[in-house]
Amino acid sequence: MLLSKAILKNLDANKLELPDEKIFELPEKVLQFGTGVFIRSFADYFIDKANKNNVFNGRIVVVKSTGNGNGNEFEEQDGLYTVCSKGIENGVIKEEFVINAAISRVLAAGSHWTEIIKCAHNPEMKVVISNTTEVGIQLVKEKISQNAPSSFPGKLLAFLMERYHAFGGSKESGMIIIPAELIPDNGTKLKEIILALAKFNEVEASLLSWIENDNVFCNSLVDRIVSGKPSKNELDRLENTLGYKDNLLSVSELFSLWAIEGDDSVKEVLSFSKENKGVVISENIDLYRELKLRLLNGTHTFNCGLAFLAGFEITRDAMLDKEYGSFAAAMMHEDIAAAIPLSIPTETKHNYANEVIERFCNPYIDHRWIGITAQYTSKMKLRNLPLLYKYNELFGVPSDRMVTGFAGYLLFMKSVKNEDGKYYGFANGKEYPIADDAAGFYFDIWKTNNPANVVASCFANKEMWSADLSMLNGFEAAVVAKLTEIIDCGVMKVLNKLELNKVA
Repeated sequence: MLLSKAILKNLDANKLELPDEKIFELPEKVLQFGTGVFIRSFADYFIDKANKNNVFNGRIVVVKSTGNGNGNEFEEQDGLYTVCSKGIENGVIKEEFVINAAISRVLAAGSHWTEIIKCAHNPEMKVVISNTTEVGIQLVKEKISQNAPSSFPGKLLAFLMERYHAFGGSKESGMIIIPAELIPDNGTKLKEIILALAKFNEVEASLLSWIENDNVFCNSLVDRIVSGKPSKNELDRLENTLGYKDNLLSVSELFSLWAIEGDDSVKEVLSFSKENKGVVISENIDLYRELKLRLLNGTHTFNCGLAFLAGFEITRDAMLDKEYGSFAAAMMHEDIAAAIPLSIPTETKHNYANEVIERFCNPYIDHRWIGITAQYTSKMKLRNLPLLYKYNELFGVPSDRMVTGFAGYLLFMKSVKNEDGKYYGFANGKEYPIADDAAGFYFDIWKTNNPANVVASCFANKEMWSADLSMLNGFEAAVVAKLTEIIDCGVMKVLNKLELNKVA
């Protein structure tokens, strides 16, 4: 039995959160670029929750931006799909099963462009959401015509141009645009691209002014782990429990945070925030950005290579290990928290760190360390260099735990094989991929197999780091010593020794 509107009356409301029939009559208020599992388990999840509580009361038109597919899976299920949220809250394991009814239609840009453009004439449509991957927010100089532009900014500009003409450029017809792509200042960057593309298309000055002044491009921060469709065995178990098949089912953690930069007027339009504690609308989201970037992402980056080399494949396996978990937790609470380059109350930092530890230990989410190592170098630069500098500024010496994490990064980047530009390391008896733009650089400098030379060459590459790492007092010598120790003794012996010394 496939999920659809027709079977809702046969489902057990004690097991599931079900939509009321009236939800299917709600007007379309949101245009969304992207059909991916993350945005459906995130923004669409928030909107569905609000709709079910008679708040926001609007549905979503989804634009399938890539390819010419027609969204058959959504049509077959009347736009319905299940979000299974699982995790630990305050030490208690919880599960939540929701049938989401937020999506009204899924339109493929390649074959339904006319219908998509018609949405610009809908006065109730006030919101644009995007999740097109980070590559999606880039300037592609293309002329806007009757056909669907190739890039997401091109499609959005075409929609805004149609909107402007449909409503005579009225201030009230402006949109609230919220990119959910994982790049800093995503709203600001998208606005810059849209304006540059509009100038390339030589639009009239009044249209350019309307885009710039009457549309709000919100910076936003997204935070929720969505693992997507589960394994076949887990899917079979879930479908047996729920009583139906669902080709769009996804699994996510319970935690969710959508921090959106905006004022009271933005908050009024995005009324779904009132029904979701995970949606925060504020004129300044720096606090949320720093907490996530440093305590969650920074911890991931300092630990991913180290934990993988220690033999842990899944984040929770490392965090639940007594020795490794103690090291990672202490790094968060004592070192990273102290070095966050923004003034944040200590209690706020420690509460967030505890929440992150619970998330890392989620028994339902298989978050793999090897996946976190993708573009390891750029992550280390963006997330953790500011922590290294701030810690050095505050204490005059490097953090032993951060040094260990950096040494783990360098050892992970040791390639043993290069096949057609693809690099591989070797640990725990098997090869592993090194998916990093700097892999070739490390392949060359590791040929000497001398930790001191590797560290010196790494630190000398100021172009890679956009910084001079040798300016960090004591850092180079400490990394050389720790890297040598890890090579000689192994990760776990080094961590045990480090934590014993801290206690002593």
